[in-house]
Amino acid sequence: MSTEPALMTLTEVARAIAAKQLSSHEVTRALLKRIAQWQPHLNAFMSIEADEALKAAEAADAELAKGNVRGPLHGVPLAHKDMYYDAGKVSTCGSLIRRDFVPTTTSTALQRLKDAGQVRLGTLHLAEFAYGPTGHNAHYGPVRNPWNVAHITGGSSSGSGSAVAARLTYAALGSDTGGSIRMPAHFCGVTGLKTTVGRVSRAGAMPLSQSLDTVGPLARTAEDCALLLALMAGADPADSTCSHEPLSDYVAATKGSLKGLRIGVPASFYVDDLDSEVARVLDETIAVLKREGADIVSVELPDQRQLSSASQLVLAAEAAAFHKRWMIERPQDYGPQVLMRLQNGLAVPAITYLEAMRWRGPALAAHNAATAHVDAVIAPASPVPAPTIEESDVGGGPNAPAMVQRLTLFTRPVNFLGLPSLTVPSGFTKAGLPVGMQLIGRSFDEATLLTIGAAFQRVTDYHDRLPKLPS
Repeated sequence: MSTEPALMTLTEVARAIAAKQLSSHEVTRALLKRIAQWQPHLNAFMSIEADEALKAAEAADAELAKGNVRGPLHGVPLAHKDMYYDAGKVSTCGSLIRRDFVPTTTSTALQRLKDAGQVRLGTLHLAEFAYGPTGHNAHYGPVRNPWNVAHITGGSSSGSGSAVAARLTYAALGSDTGGSIRMPAHFCGVTGLKTTVGRVSRAGAMPLSQSLDTVGPLARTAEDCALLLALMAGADPADSTCSHEPLSDYVAATKGSLKGLRIGVPASFYVDDLDSEVARVLDETIAVLKREGADIVSVELPDQRQLSSASQLVLAAEAAAFHKRWMIERPQDYGPQVLMRLQNGLAVPAITYLEAMRWRGPALAAHNAATAHVDAVIAPASPVPAPTIEESDVGGGPNAPAMVQRLTLFTRPVNFLGLPSLTVPSGFTKAGLPVGMQLIGRSFDEATLLTIGAAFQRVTDYHDRLPKLPS
């Protein structure tokens, strides 16, 4: 455990504040100091609310001194992706169109973290309207990767991945519609949990695709993700799509062993045409899991390319439907890549969209049958490490669809099926860029993924490694 407040995990700092070993005020000051150092290099924050955060931290300390504890996050400063509405606070959604948008309600996920005692640091950058896999933003500039600022963070939760990796916030909410939690986790070397569709309320979170959107955390560790999931998960009357499926003890799950668990390695698709260093990290990760007692077996999955294509069709059509009025009235206020992708969605025939949606149930049944003999499947989160900002800045040009397809190839099938997936830092390239592996689970079985992720992190240190401040 680090004694430097900003370098602690979420779980560690929450315990230290609760035990009065640290004050919320000194913890918040420590993060604000790092933010001042790193933000000019990373562009990870959309807004920094230093004075308000320090006042809130002082209030949290005063409450604690009187014995009033709001919850497990009492006095812990956090920042989140700027698409979670907070009543009375601007929520830009990474766009010009909503640059001055002030919601009148607070998102359920965020409210549950506020009720648990978190202190608001500000808001984090994201791809415009959460519709981009790289971290580019035509209006506010790209977010940069703390391990090498010439490289992308992944998107759309770009600020969340970058800020957690640089230790500017202990954790951050992201969203995952086509890989937007798992890609920043992979590219930035943090832990990211894509939840089962319906596990966490989406009320008050900017919508992109009503069928695919999921709310989840990015953090240092699986244990931290478990803590946040435990606070956010569960039914919500404000979101009729939120599930009443029973909750697990997610924090307790992180104490479990790998012994007796069976993990499947795909025989194809996720192991095809991998970057050589991603392939090496996959092999090394499997070896660690096997050494720690997991039973590693091969698994033949249904055609994942069909799932990826179906996911893209659903996302394109639903995103275009949400943005149709703005595309007619304010097309000039979109960035070129986002506008191109939204316009492509207008061309998806209704029959094609409905066929994709009808296929979702049979596709999930086929996946469940193929994986019935395993507790989880392991696969790379992306076939490549982080490309540079320059080489992935394709705007709205002819190479944009191919670039999006390449980066998100391994994440979209999981979104189409609605399954949970946990990405954990699993190694580094020779050039020092992080590589993450995703664990794909059964519907509403985030607990098993957190067990595997935490067990892996107990015997590896990839999640503890720190990027260096650029000179």
